[in-house]
Amino acid sequence: MFELVFLGTSASAPSVHRGLSSAMVLHKEYRFLIDCGEGTQRQLLRSGLGFRRLDRILLTHGHLDHILGLGGIASTFGRWEAIERMEIWGGRWALDRVERLMEVALGPNRRPLEIEYYEVDARVLMEDDTFVLDAFPVMHRGPGCYGYSFVEKSRRPFLVEKAEALGVPQGPERRRLVRGEELVLPDGRVVRPDDVLGEVLPGAKLVFVGDASTTRNLHQAAQGADALVIEATYLESERDLAADFGHLTARQSAQLARDAQVRALILTHLSRRHYEREVLAEAQSVFGNTFVARDFDLFQIAKGGKVTLVRSDKQHRMS
Repeated sequence: MFELVFLGTSASAPSVHRGLSSAMVLHKEYRFLIDCGEGTQRQLLRSGLGFRRLDRILLTHGHLDHILGLGGIASTFGRWEAIERMEIWGGRWALDRVERLMEVALGPNRRPLEIEYYEVDARVLMEDDTFVLDAFPVMHRGPGCYGYSFVEKSRRPFLVEKAEALGVPQGPERRRLVRGEELVLPDGRVVRPDDVLGEVLPGAKLVFVGDASTTRNLHQAAQGADALVIEATYLESERDLAADFGHLTARQSAQLARDAQVRALILTHLSRRHYEREVLAEAQSVFGNTFVARDFDLFQIAKGGKVTLVRSDKQHRMS
């Protein structure tokens, strides 16, 4: 399961109820901050997430409303927090802008915090025994824009009843079968993994897209996702304006969700000119299982398309 907490859901500039773009994905011991708009460190504190293990930041692109908060976070870490190292991942243009920002925030020759920069391209960025993180290109204004896909690896459940019926003892013998190894019992019988493992169960898939000017190249990345996060800056009545500024309408994002057969659509990056209910209505006319994210919302994304929203009551919002 993945957990997704929204820290900022406004487009371009903050509103009374929405901060600038930022979200956190949590999985096991990992915490990934996606984008870091101005004010993100305060949102982290208000959300209760704090700064613990906040050492890996993924950037969708280098526009200021997605990166300006990095200077403040780095300065705080360098002065007060027990975080000595931070990784920042993004396209080359985004990283160049962040490095210049850090020179302003920390000084050109003073580095109280070790910052490692990793250039992103369309590849697997990280993998362990249970999940894979990869990046894919997104078309927006400027070069080096990326989305991120978090995918749990498929697994075969261990069938305890079958193992007990075959006389497989608890302990390392069962772990060997889970690893795909055969087991010879004391009486000479051979137990194979297929004897005690169930059918393959796919893991959860969370796809996160930042700002985008088109969905044409996103279908493959979004295909079959349990949850797709993507912008909805404009409404369909402003489609020409959306194209001029390199953004999407709520309807365009919903059409992507429908065509890519995702299970749930989560919209973010809302303009201050629209009410949440307008954005939701437009998207749901195309794709029913749509949410409009609010600051501090927590989504739990589990395999099989089970997406649960835990709505925060931290602040009153207009609907």
